[in-house]
Amino acid sequence: MNKTLKNWLIWIFAIIFTVVIAGYQRRTGPTYPLKVKKEIGQTLIRGELIRAYDGKSGAPVFLEVKDRAIQGLIKLRRFKSFDDWKTEPMKRVGKYLVAILPQQDIAGKVMYQITLVKGNEQVLLNDDPAVLRYKGYVPRYILFPHILIIFLAMLFSTITGLEAITKGKHTFLYTWITIITLFIGGLVLGPIVQKFSFDVYWAGWPFGHDLTDNKSVVAFLFWVIALIVQYRNREKKLWAIVASIVLLIVFLIPHSMLGSEIDYTKLPKTEKAGK
Repeated sequence: MNKTLKNWLIWIFAIIFTVVIAGYQRRTGPTYPLKVKKEIGQTLIRGELIRAYDGKSGAPVFLEVKDRAIQGLIKLRRFKSFDDWKTEPMKRVGKYLVAILPQQDIAGKVMYQITLVKGNEQVLLNDDPAVLRYKGYVPRYILFPHILIIFLAMLFSTITGLEAITKGKHTFLYTWITIITLFIGGLVLGPIVQKFSFDVYWAGWPFGHDLTDNKSVVAFLFWVIALIVQYRNREKKLWAIVASIVLLIVFLIPHSMLGSEIDYTKLPKTEKAGK
């Protein structure tokens, strides 16, 4: 195959593959909105239930329900607490049913379920409780570069792996680019985002169990090994392939799994009562 064509195919595939992985990351994980769809009184209700909030007040839950005969009840309590479940009516605001979840400190969570009511008919909108986590606001000038650079790392990781498989001559160069982007996006900007979000730079091992932090370090170490091996011998490219697979696995793990959270059951008694 012509080398120019091969390079074009590698780049096109890598770009498409990275976009697909980005879409997967966007749709999975415990912080992205929970899509719901139920029918009540021959009316189909669709919507999204919020699962992350960075505002300074209670998190608003909006559900578009144009039929004014349909009312809503929200049942809630703090996640990981001894709180009793509380059920409150949702307010009608135009075509929306609205509820405000109780404000919590950053990393505090509230779980909730919505029941739709029309006459004598009741329908549980979300069979399992949605869990919302409060977090601090991350400035866009930090968040956007973090997202962009971390996916550039995924892009160049894919390119490097394909270069190694096809015995391309740029494997060592792309390994360097992958390491640099992964370091900046995951190990520099990542902790800064974490600090804004949860007031801690690092929540992974040995201080916590945050998978996002832990998996970033694991992927980076594999790429460092791949770089060292190639530095000693440019022809040894197996570790570049292994590192690219490891980073792919890392990206397939839903974002924010086992992230920072408050365990209200372990707080002093004076703080265990719900807000």
